[in-house]
Amino acid sequence: MTRDAASKIGASPVSAEAELSTIPIIEEDARVEKRSVERDRVRVTTRTDIVEENLHAALRTDAVDVRRVPVNRTLEPGEAAPMVRTEGRTTILPVLEEIVVVEKRLVLKEELHITRDSTVEDVEVPITLKKQRAVVERTGSDGRSLDDAEG
Repeated sequence: MTRDAASKIGASPVSAEAELSTIPIIEEDARVEKRSVERDRVRVTTRTDIVEENLHAALRTDAVDVRRVPVNRTLEPGEAAPMVRTEGRTTILPVLEEIVVVEKRLVLKEELHITRDSTVEDVEVPITLKKQRAVVERTGSDGRSLDDAEG
């Protein structure tokens, strides 16, 4: 707007400088920093406790009975020798013997019958076990225990 135009409409004249003035924009910046501050300390120790306990276990005992059973049977020529076999809880072990006659023959002399019996016995044996536990104690920066002060 010019001066003449401003005076015609009853407005105050505006200078050319006022029309071009700038408004500065200001911005603040914030920064966050961290630092370590020692307040309290913690002391951790381990302690070993000895505990008496009873150990329970089942012990099995096997007993065998060996019985000699005479057979005295001559094997036929070419017949295979009897093998070890099991009948129920009994293991049968053939015992062979060669005898000399005009001819050689394989004779089943006897069998060993071995029977196994098992028993289970519960026993209790005292034993000593060691167990460790951690003890945590808070201390101040001077090294004194804070746990004692709290009572």
